[in-house]
Amino acid sequence: QVQLVESGGGLVQAGGSLRLSCAASGRAFSRYAVGWFRQVPGKEREFVAVISGPANVKYYADSVKGRFTIFRDNAKNMAYLEMNSLTPEDTAVYYCAANDRLTTQNRAEYDYWGQGTQVTVSS
Repeated sequence: QVQLVESGGGLVQAGGSLRLSCAASGRAFSRYAVGWFRQVPGKEREFVAVISGPANVKYYADSVKGRFTIFRDNAKNMAYLEMNSLTPEDTAVYYCAANDRLTTQNRAEYDYWGQGTQVTVSS
């Protein structure tokens, strides 16, 4: 079992930056791939980025590539999403998720989810 809690969301102007954090509790956090997803009302939850357990594999959605960076600190049971050059299109609730099988963009593969943190980018 893994419990995930996101933090770091908020209101930021376009062009600004935010760092989201995902705190994990439970055992063997380094076994779990951690993904970040986001969702706006009326739309499906979409993939943003994923990092493998040992942090040697990372994938990004095309829409955030070059602007967002995913990283983790397994010693602290933490994962992060550094978001730069934010645009209003990045406004969403951001979720972190974990699974111990695949470093994947497929949200159906994730067993554990946080409650989400709101990111709002004003123009």
